Formats: sequence, structure tokens, C-alpha cells
Amino acid sequence: MSDSTEPADARAVLWRFGPMIYGPTVLFALGEGAVIPLIPVIAAQLGADVPGAALVASALVVGQLCGNIPAGWAVARIGERLTMAIAGGIALVGVVALALAPVLGVFAASVFLIGFCAAAFGLARHSFMTTRVPLSFRARALSLLGGTFRLGMFIGPFIAAGLLAIFGDERSTIWFFGACLVACVLLVLLGPDPEKQLAAPEERVPAEDTGEPVSGAIPTMERVGVFRTMWRYRRVLARLGVAAATLSAVRSARQVVLPLWGVSIGLDAQTIALVVGISGAIDFALFYASGQVMDRFGRLWAALPAMVLMGAGFFALAFTHDLDSAAMWFAMFGAVLGVGNGLSSGILLTLGADVAPKADPAPFLGSWRTLTDAGGAVAPLLVSGIAAISTLAVATGLMGLIGFGGAALFAMFVPRFVPHPRIRDVEM
Repeated sequence: MSDSTEPADARAVLWRFGPMIYGPTVLFALGEGAVIPLIPVIAAQLGADVPGAALVASALVVGQLCGNIPAGWAVARIGERLTMAIAGGIALVGVVALALAPVLGVFAASVFLIGFCAAAFGLARHSFMTTRVPLSFRARALSLLGGTFRLGMFIGPFIAAGLLAIFGDERSTIWFFGACLVACVLLVLLGPDPEKQLAAPEERVPAEDTGEPVSGAIPTMERVGVFRTMWRYRRVLARLGVAAATLSAVRSARQVVLPLWGVSIGLDAQTIALVVGISGAIDFALFYASGQVMDRFGRLWAALPAMVLMGAGFFALAFTHDLDSAAMWFAMFGAVLGVGNGLSSGILLTLGADVAPKADPAPFLGSWRTLTDAGGAVAPLLVSGIAAISTLAVATGLMGLIGFGGAALFAMFVPRFVPHPRIRDVEM
């Protein structure tokens, strides 16, 4: 396989089908990003207290966690396009229920349903990239996919602010999400189907890439189902999958720790929002750099710096709470965490694609994404629980240690399960 021509061909394909490949993710993320900040606000209007509003907001993550394995089953049997269209239609029902919910229970169930459908969107596009994008360009393509999601989440809150200024009603953002879903479903159903028009590249991948013995790991066209796939690839899921879950946990903890830290050191809401916004802007600005590094130098060169930076940022921040210059350290380490998170863009998607069975990746990716989403769901609970029985500084320091532990796991298992892309090119 020619390494000089394949990336150029891949770029041409991605440009040609870019609206169909990335458009649905952008639309879904824009609508979701506009609604997420206001879920606790609307929950409070329906009678929830602060812990109850937080629980309702967490239903989105729980729904996504529960939706990964069913989404893997659906993609494997009816394909990416139909899965996305059906998920979009169901999510639209959830959005209508969200806007018209008369009681808190209906509102929470609607949030859960939207999270469940979000899992189908994410997995369908992840599976498509795994089977259609050439290996030498895979990390950049998946980092761009992660970047489109970041774009929606970054711009969505600003759209929500504008809608609130115009209409003065929080539910206007929900109807905006509904409009995004309608556009998304129409794009999926009426646009050209990349799944049919793009042939999967022929890649002969060594059996060791799956993490299984040669006798049982050679991909075939047999559809073995979600749970048999989980058992067949239990070794890679229990090793590299756990490492990926630590990265997801550290990422998720950043979104919780930074606002809480600002409050705990006495900063006003505007300053906290500024620091969190700058951290998010740095994160978004670096999303494509991660893919460049992974494709050129290997996956470990992005995973290790990202984990070490975020681990060091959390661990060092834990010792600054009572310093006179606590605000300055808060801003500085918020930027460090943004850099680390930006450098990790697309890593989980890329590693999942690297170790998934090539003929039928969706069931495996359902298990992979369940593991990573579980890490992201557990981290806020861990931070809250430790902060409740000890201090926020202790919880923050523990997240730093998890970051260092995750870096060690990546160093151990990425070389074992994920051969360098340049080596694969030579072998092919």
C-alpha cells in the first residue's frame, strides 16, 4: 500500500462526502450543546432541588451508557444510515416530550431517551469510520469527528444564550434541538449514503491487533452478536479498554472539578465561566493536532502526553487551594487541562477502531464505548463522593493519580494491542 497516495485519496473522499459524514454529528451536537446547560434550570422549574437537578442532568450520560450495546446490535443488522435515521426520529419524540413535560419524571425520562439515541448516532458514525477510512488517515479522520462534536458543544451554549435573549424562554432551546434533529434526519435519509458509495479499504491486519490468540481472532464475515463479541475480545477490553475508561474519567472530571474549584476558592461566576471557557477554547483548538500526531508517530505519542498533562494538572491543582495566588493557579492549571484534553481528541475513537474486528466492528464498538462512557459517568460521582467525605482538594488529587495510572496503562497496552500504523503499512 502506498503511504504517499493513500492519505491524499482519503482527504478527497472526506471532502467529497464531508457533509454526509460529519454533518449529522454537527447538527446533533449543536442542538444537544444548546440544551445541556439548561437541563438543570428547567428541572428546577419543575420542582427539583439542587441534587435532584444534578441527577436529572446525569440522565443524559446514563442514557448514552445504556444505549451503546443496543446501538451496536442495530448498526450490525440494519446499517449506519437506518440506525441514525431511527435514532433521530426517536430523539425527536424525546425532544417534544422534553419541551412539553408537565412533571419532573417525564422530563427526566425524556433526557434519558435523548442520551440513549445519542449513543446510536455516535456509534453509527464510529463504525462507518472504522470500516471505510484507510488506516494511515484514520486518526485524523476520527479526530475531525471528535472535533465536530466539540464544535457543537462549544457553539451550542452561545446559541442558547441568543435564543434566551430573543424569546426569554428556556424551552426555545429545546425546540432548536428539535429543528436540528429534523435537519439531521433529512440529511441522513435524502443525502447520498456514504456507506454504499464508499467501499471499505482492503486491510490485512495481523491477528494480534485484536488482542486475541491467532486461532480465534482472525476477522470473518460471521456476525457473532454483541455478547459473544464481548467475550471473544475480553482480553483487549479488560486491558486497553480499562485504560481508555481512565482517560474518559479524567476528561469528565475536568468538567466537574473546574467549576467547583472556582466556587470553593471564592471566585465569582463570571471569572469561573471565563476560565472554563478559555480551557474549552484551548481544547477545541487542538483537536486536529491529536490526529496528526497519532497518524505520523503512533497512538501512544498522543495518549501519553495527554494523560500526563491532565494527571499533572489535577495533582498540582490540589495543592493550590489555600495559597494567596489560588486564582492564578486555577487559571493556569485550567489551561493545562485544556491542552491535555485537546491533545486527546479522537484517541478513544481511534483506539476503538484499531482493535475492532474489521468485518463487523459495531458489536465490539458498542462494548468499547460502554466502557469509556462508564468511566466518564463514574468520575463525577467519585469527585462528589470524595469531596463530601473529605475535601475537594483530595478528590482533585485522586483524579490526578488516576491520570498517571491511565498513562501507565496506555504505555503497557497500546504497544501490545495496537501496532504502529507505519509498521502496518509495511506489513501490508
